[in-house]
Amino acid sequence: MDEIKKTTDTENSEYLIEVNDLVKWFPIKAGFFKRTVNNVQAVNGISFKIKRGSTMGLVGESGCGKSTTGRTLLRLQSKTSGEVIFDGIDIFSLSKEELRKIRPRIQIIFQDPYSSLSPRLPVGEIIGEAVREHNIVPPEEYDDYITRVMEVCGLPPYYKSRYPHEFSGGQRQRICIARALALSPEFIVCDEPVSALDVSIQAQIINLLRDLQKQFGLTYLFISHDLSVVEHISDTVGVMYLGNMVEFAETEKIFSKPLHPYTEALFSAIPIPDPDYKMNRVILEGSIPSPANPPSGCKFHTRCSKCMEICKHFQPDFTEVEPEHFCACHLYNSDERNAELKAQMPAPER
Repeated sequence: MDEIKKTTDTENSEYLIEVNDLVKWFPIKAGFFKRTVNNVQAVNGISFKIKRGSTMGLVGESGCGKSTTGRTLLRLQSKTSGEVIFDGIDIFSLSKEELRKIRPRIQIIFQDPYSSLSPRLPVGEIIGEAVREHNIVPPEEYDDYITRVMEVCGLPPYYKSRYPHEFSGGQRQRICIARALALSPEFIVCDEPVSALDVSIQAQIINLLRDLQKQFGLTYLFISHDLSVVEHISDTVGVMYLGNMVEFAETEKIFSKPLHPYTEALFSAIPIPDPDYKMNRVILEGSIPSPANPPSGCKFHTRCSKCMEICKHFQPDFTEVEPEHFCACHLYNSDERNAELKAQMPAPER
């Protein structure tokens, strides 16, 4: 790795991942010549950092850009603009050969354990294929190494010769985890790894991920719809809405005191296992706008009960409202900032 130039000094850096103004748009093409007529703004200028050995949860409604963010971080798809720094290395500045060298260090666990495993390969080959390709261990140690990885993930060695269709959903997800772990990664994107599993199996997989993190010092980006799971596993949480990050803070802080109206509505839907507890639900009116034609100003203003006139014209800044608690909402602007924006607003029509 010495020949790959680092963009920052990482010897004293506590952050493994740094994302700066990441943008990912998908072009919409039409006509005989397939010209680009519009763009789906899947991810639209988000920034965050993940500390080494910690877990960042990423939540939001379907279509908000969570999975696109995770895949773009690993350069599984190209960026439109922005910067992704992994351990001081700008991922998108690497050549194909340089990227291949760091691939083992950045892995992903996919949402669907059924479609993410090849039905033609036995489990031992699925886990070991990339190990052999990247020369993780010498050939004479290969078989014992795969056995050790499987045992760490709760898979008996005799599963090596079996095929994916012979396993349950939970066992398949363990195979997916073992496949990622076999490359000795430092950073893993967990793209809704438990959403397709039964509740009892979800707990087992979550506990496995936590144990592996403690044992190997892994860093996770945990993408999920299940807020109770995110609260359980995450150290920090980012909330996305229509391609934008609207709030980011430590888990305890954001769950005890959400600032953004969207975060409040999202967290109010978490079920409480107490029949005598009366939930104070925040019901959002309307549906999420199209990412190909987002509303002007704050993208959430069309569904927000606290919407002000300024929200319809200007996108809010993503600012640090409290120490280590960031929010993008005009409710938390300073008086000077609000006065500056109001001065730029168009005069009301008569």
